Amino acid sequence: MKKLRKASSILLCLTLSATMLAACGSPKGDGAATAPSGTASTEGVKKEGFPIVDEPITLTVMSQDAGVADWNTMPVLQEMEKLSGIKLEYQLSPIDSFETKKNLVFASGDLPDMFYAADLKPAEQVTYGSQGILIPLEKYIDEGYAPNIKKIFDENPDVRKSFTTPDGHIYALPFVDKAAVWYRGPMWYNGKFLKALNVSEPKTTEELYTFLKRVKEEDPNGNGKKDEIPLTSVKLDDLRMYFFGFWGMYNEGIYSDKDGKVHYPYQEEGYKGYLTFMNRLWKEELLDHETFSQTGDQKKAKGENNQLALFNDYHAYFTLGGEPSSEHPLMTPVKSEIADSPVYGMHPGMSARGTFAISSSNPAPEATMRWIDYLYSYEGATLFNQGPEGTLWKFKDEANRVKEWLPVPGGGDREEYRGKITPNFGILTPGVNDPDVAKGLRTEFDEWIDQQNQEKLVPIGKSPFPNVYLTNEEQSEATALLSDLETYVKQMEAKFVTGQEPLENWDKYVAQVKKMGSDRLVELYQGAYDRWNAEQ
Repeated sequence: MKKLRKASSILLCLTLSATMLAACGSPKGDGAATAPSGTASTEGVKKEGFPIVDEPITLTVMSQDAGVADWNTMPVLQEMEKLSGIKLEYQLSPIDSFETKKNLVFASGDLPDMFYAADLKPAEQVTYGSQGILIPLEKYIDEGYAPNIKKIFDENPDVRKSFTTPDGHIYALPFVDKAAVWYRGPMWYNGKFLKALNVSEPKTTEELYTFLKRVKEEDPNGNGKKDEIPLTSVKLDDLRMYFFGFWGMYNEGIYSDKDGKVHYPYQEEGYKGYLTFMNRLWKEELLDHETFSQTGDQKKAKGENNQLALFNDYHAYFTLGGEPSSEHPLMTPVKSEIADSPVYGMHPGMSARGTFAISSSNPAPEATMRWIDYLYSYEGATLFNQGPEGTLWKFKDEANRVKEWLPVPGGGDREEYRGKITPNFGILTPGVNDPDVAKGLRTEFDEWIDQQNQEKLVPIGKSPFPNVYLTNEEQSEATALLSDLETYVKQMEAKFVTGQEPLENWDKYVAQVKKMGSDRLVELYQGAYDRWNAEQ
């Protein structure tokens, strides 16, 4: 439950802060999807108001499920059925096995009518869209069946073009949050350690090294033991992206710089600087020597034992324990020897993967678009994220959309209770972050997080790479190249950091990366980026 609660907290914080062949469909035509024989797809479907349909209909939906409650009894879904006149039959899969189940469903051709919280990769959208398995959505958006989505697209053209595939169609919808800053949890300092050592936050990599060394040597937790761990990680996966910014790199994968040049970071001079610094920390035992063997829970146990000085998590108290507070500052990215550092890879304001799609087996695509469009409205976002009015919240000032929390029915944790009433728990779902949804509900801690972001990250932030699409041929080539490269570079990263591979072999390593196709990978993504950039 703790893991679920944490995952759901991530999603809640996002939403409260202010991503085999079917016979039907026309994947490359004029964007119109063909309804299955014998159905009238527009008859009896309203473009506005509720219910959506004149006569009740039943549709099937496939989704991930956090496993907290039966979707058939969730108040949010019951309320949505009453409003819309659309009854849903659920085909659910646990989060951990959803990817496998989704692949089997696509391969079998036994399709649900819609995919919810679908986690559709760009390659899947292109592949299954071009094969006619997923239908184009833009026709229904532009013809008035999704006014809320169209408004978002009109006001944010980048969102529309970032979900338009090379054949000109939109096969999936994103979660949109233009206020988002973090791609993933950032780095945090243990505020107690900063205070004990009487130091302010480091501003350069050298000052960071000095701070970490003092943590190791000066007993900032005050227990008389040298048990402090200056910096910890789980296989470097949690800190890599944040630390890359210290050396001018925006992402741990493909990224574009401010001049629009595409980079593969693992062959850059900045990456050599990162490896050199991390190896220095390893040699002096300033980087946890259990980094490549420990689990997330083991890392957290060290935090709860007040041993950690610098670590990654969505919030500091998730690792250190206790309640939300401003005691533990978000890490200010530090400057290295690389010019124009630091930088920060900032969230692009939308999910990188599709959260919703309609299959070619759907008998009522217009009604389905109306159904999903509601989630992109203020009322729909409120219902699906906070539940029906009078359960966990009520209006304090309805005219100005100001809310207040109500006591949790039966007591207990509000977030855990929320998981029982709505499907939007622990999974990335379709919809939009409307700041008004959280009006009156935000805490001092929420406001402090915003302040930390605006002060430390936003000024040096840039979205690393837009949600571009490769063609099927390009995608096949890129996937093959990345498969081999990712395995090799991660193995070599661990060897360089731990000293198993001396940094004197850097040139030999770069030559191997290039031999494996890194420059071709950059060429493929530069072409896709240039196409994306040229679109109006």
